[in-house]
Amino acid sequence: MASGLVALLDDVAVLARAAAASVDDIGAAAAKAGAKAAGVVVDDAAVTPQYVRSLAAERELPIIKRIALGSLRNKFFIILPAVLLLSQFVPWLLTPILMLGGAYLCYEGAEKVWAKIAHHDAHGAGEEGVLDETTLVSGAVRTDLILSAEIMVIALNEVVDEGFWSRLVILALVAVVITVLVYGVVALIVRMDDAGLRLSQLSGAAAGFGRGLVRAMPLVLTVLTVVGTAAMLWVGGHILLVGTDELGLHQLYEAVHHMEEGAHDATGVLGGLAGWLVNTVASAILGLVVGALVVLVMAFTLHRRKSHGEPRRA
Repeated sequence: MASGLVALLDDVAVLARAAAASVDDIGAAAAKAGAKAAGVVVDDAAVTPQYVRSLAAERELPIIKRIALGSLRNKFFIILPAVLLLSQFVPWLLTPILMLGGAYLCYEGAEKVWAKIAHHDAHGAGEEGVLDETTLVSGAVRTDLILSAEIMVIALNEVVDEGFWSRLVILALVAVVITVLVYGVVALIVRMDDAGLRLSQLSGAAAGFGRGLVRAMPLVLTVLTVVGTAAMLWVGGHILLVGTDELGLHQLYEAVHHMEEGAHDATGVLGGLAGWLVNTVASAILGLVVGALVVLVMAFTLHRRKSHGEPRRA
């Protein structure tokens, strides 16, 4: 009996070590997958603050919380089941679906550029109060859906050789960590002016720093709005660029790749940065062109039908 108990304890110890090693492997894989998606995470963090820029200060954090919860719903109830099922049964569909999302991002970015040029609101003036906040959150969650899908697909590509359940756990970890990271950073950004205001009420260097922070925040939010719009065009264009290559249309991707290599070889120690800039600018230009075409189509179809359907005013 004693020997049997010892053998059982040995088996339990072996299983415990195997489980610990599996947890370590899953953690390492999740970290690697998340790191690969870091570029899109930065884009997501840059895009979101523009949605709360015009709100009263006391509504900023509640709206960010609603957007974050919407982001988690996107990841766990839409994206995660979809990418797991598609990767398991019809992996060839992932690229076309992701390209549709990329085209939507290009449309969003190009519409904001046009709104800035034409000096009008891209989505029109909304109703006041709760409806306006609901519309704002819905728009933010729709945009998050595309960015989150890109993050999750990038993460999936890093763990595609893992088993189904390992992929599920890894992607769930990536979804939670990235959501907390992105919206935690966003919350800090949009509340920095309040922190500056409190510091300004102190004395000495802290007060000066607080006043500087308050003065700087409008500029910071303006820069973030520009970065967010550029990020939509860049990420959307890059999705389309890579997607066309994966679908067998190699010319555009190869042309950009040759320019990227040329910039890399011509700039020595700055080659990595130069190559990345070339790829980024090319992706953004492609995104702007595709987005402008979608805006044009929307202007002559959906938006025109809406204007014809509105009752005439006396």
